[in-house]
Amino acid sequence: MVVRTKLYISILLLTAVLIIGVVGFIIISDETFIDSLYMTIITMSTVGFGTLHELNQTEKLFTIILIILSIGVYGYSVTALTEYLANDNFFQRLKYKKMHQKIQKLRNHTVVCGYGRNGRQAVVKLKKFNMPCVVIEKNKEILEELDRNNILYIDGDATGEEALEKAALQNAKSLITALPSDADNLFVVLSARQLNKDFTIISRASYESSRKKLMIAGATNIILPDQIGGDHMASLVVTPDLIEFIDRLSISEECSTNLVEISINDLPSEFLNKTILDLDLRNLSGCTVIGFKTPQNEYIINPEATTKLESNSNLIVLGRPNQIEKMRQVL
Repeated sequence: MVVRTKLYISILLLTAVLIIGVVGFIIISDETFIDSLYMTIITMSTVGFGTLHELNQTEKLFTIILIILSIGVYGYSVTALTEYLANDNFFQRLKYKKMHQKIQKLRNHTVVCGYGRNGRQAVVKLKKFNMPCVVIEKNKEILEELDRNNILYIDGDATGEEALEKAALQNAKSLITALPSDADNLFVVLSARQLNKDFTIISRASYESSRKKLMIAGATNIILPDQIGGDHMASLVVTPDLIEFIDRLSISEECSTNLVEISINDLPSEFLNKTILDLDLRNLSGCTVIGFKTPQNEYIINPEATTKLESNSNLIVLGRPNQIEKMRQVL
């Protein structure tokens, strides 16, 4: 703040010297405004251009005073400008402004509120699939980490509408709120749903009692990490082989067996309104269709081969990485 004040003072001083010079030459030399401005500029800049006429004693004395004032003001201005440019906040603001402009151009991105354990894992998964995302976080140490990892972020409180608007929420495809407090997540869901009526909202919750409130507020899905973790551990005792097999199924391309989602809208137009049998994925790529999501958001496990491929529906496909890649090439 002090550095910026010095910069403002230097601008005022330069303006004051310029005014003094112009007014002084008008009064002393009886020159026009343009001629006086010319004399003032060449005097202040000390460029060495010739004067308009031979100066008398008074004009010479005034010019000497103007040069001395200019040198003093220049020295102060250069110091203030150097301090301002050398200040870390200046470059940080410049970088943040550029990042903010980039965020405003995003479309169909995901906004992640909170970069704790859950938020960090969500961003890692999104990055693996090259899905654009923006993190809203207010912890300065975490912001430095986001900066180092080249992750787009908004420095602010996710419970405030200002931060959500800066994250271009109106253009987002989805929002993940992973704040530690259920009350904060509830507030984020309420605010986000007002800004974007159609996108997907996924909220973290610590207590089962918060699930209904979050659903009423407008959350599409609610995740209880502690409940999922406990259930998974118990399942490893009850059905260890089954759970280990399921754990091997992943949407990560690094694993031996992958699950992928295919939008029917992304398929070639000739497959629209055909059946899963007509798609013939098994013979084309080796992949197997294990699920189907209808346009009404209903899920069908192990769908029949006669299931119709309707617009706005999705296929859940199982296959090894090479089979998934072959399927992408074919389709």
